[in-house]
Amino acid sequence: MASSPAVSSLSWSSSSWLSNRTLTKNTNEGINKSSSSAFVVLAQKKARKTRKIILIEDVTDVGKKGQLLDVKAGFYRNFLHPTGKARIVTPVLLKEMKIEEERIEAEKKRVKEEALQLARIFETVGAFKVKRKGGKGKQIFGSVTAQDLVDIIKAQLQRDIDKRIVSLPEIRETGEYIAELKLHPDVSAQVRLNVFAN
Repeated sequence: MASSPAVSSLSWSSSSWLSNRTLTKNTNEGINKSSSSAFVVLAQKKARKTRKIILIEDVTDVGKKGQLLDVKAGFYRNFLHPTGKARIVTPVLLKEMKIEEERIEAEKKRVKEEALQLARIFETVGAFKVKRKGGKGKQIFGSVTAQDLVDIIKAQLQRDIDKRIVSLPEIRETGEYIAELKLHPDVSAQVRLNVFAN
């Protein structure tokens, strides 16, 4: 029983100290703010729930390579970071991405210039001659295919081109035809073909 009054006095004194401090603070608030040393609890800010990231490679339903995004922290922490598909944005990373974009743009420009130069060559060459075994009248045996045109271009101009970029009409007779070569998404060249029978 002796310990009971000490505990009650302790609780009484601590609660009176708290009430005295709040009273002192309220009365001194307008007079002198620096002299009051009240214990003030501020609410803590919630943790950031999004992260600013750059995608290192294409991610379906999220974005394309090099895109800046705000994603949830858990999505970054549990999926994007462990798989190496994204990195948190830093000034150094932004600089690297800018240099990479400039390099890619320069490469695209160089490829387009090469395509334009090749298109000029095809336009100035004139007509390519294709020999086929002849049938009745103007008919030829078989047909002229894109691979035939690619072989002729390689033999005459020493240029390798892919047969998938060649667009030919159906050629089953002798005569003059025009084939289109899609050298670049923005550049195409037209080539004349003279088909004649042996």
